Amino acid sequence: MRGPLLRPAKRLPSNTVIKFVPQQEAWVVERMGRFSRILEPGLAILVPFLDRIAYTQSLKEVAVEIPTQTAITQDNVTLELDGVLYYRVVDPYKAAYGVADAEFSITQLAQTTMRAEIGQMTLDTTLAERNTLNHNIVNAINLASESWGIACLRYEIRDIHPPAKVVEAMHSQVSAERSKRAQILESEGSRQSAINVAEGAKQAQILASEADKAQQINRAMGEAEAIRQTAMAEAQAIERVAQAIRQTEGGELAAGLHVAQQYVEAFGKIAKESNTIVVPASANDISGMVAQAMSVFSTVSNGQRKQAAALKAPKKDSSDEGTGGFGSEQVGH
Repeated sequence: MRGPLLRPAKRLPSNTVIKFVPQQEAWVVERMGRFSRILEPGLAILVPFLDRIAYTQSLKEVAVEIPTQTAITQDNVTLELDGVLYYRVVDPYKAAYGVADAEFSITQLAQTTMRAEIGQMTLDTTLAERNTLNHNIVNAINLASESWGIACLRYEIRDIHPPAKVVEAMHSQVSAERSKRAQILESEGSRQSAINVAEGAKQAQILASEADKAQQINRAMGEAEAIRQTAMAEAQAIERVAQAIRQTEGGELAAGLHVAQQYVEAFGKIAKESNTIVVPASANDISGMVAQAMSVFSTVSNGQRKQAAALKAPKKDSSDEGTGGFGSEQVGH
């Protein structure tokens, strides 16, 4: 044993003058107790009694298990961690004379470096950024082991064990976070549903108001058209009645008789519908009422004739311009 904390020394090859060095190995040869040379893979010839194979270094990549250790994070949480370290000898001379036990030394260096790196990180960062932690540990080990002729290739944290209470708190936090997200999603759904319902009611009111507006417009247009058609019908009826009175012999007498008949029927209806009626002073003089109505009718008819003659006069004047106004004077007489 090299010491109480060192691993047992490997059995070294003996000097048989002719030696064959295996692939991916380097043998350190001392001559009379002093470093002589490094034997590379292949055939090697040694001087008997003077040369001695002092160290054999494997150039292969070596995986070393880092035992479980405790570390305290920046937020004072105690963690239990273990990992795996991958290293390789890059300089057999330094690996032989720079450190007593390369594997033991790099294992201890990995443990101390890991504790130092975790002490600079919080629990959440340690759990979420393992790759960053592994990269920082590799860089720190390579910086410290440069004089040992060893290169740390990778470091992988296998397990991180927080305290049981911390695990329970983390589970509660995750559950609370999920409940929060569920409530947010539910509230967003309710909000969107209320918006959709309000938007639907708004559109329904708009469509109903537009339908009511269109209905009122159509009703008004229908009423206007009905009034116009009624007025046109009444105008045509009056025109035809007037034309019939003018063109029919005795038409005025017939009109007077019709007026007298309507007069009598009107008073008869008034007497039936009410006990109290107001009648003109000459209600018993039917002939006087008829004469008065015919006088009004004659006056209106004369006025219409004069208007018609006035409208026709300019047309005759324009047709008689060549007579020097002689024809217009005859019409006037």
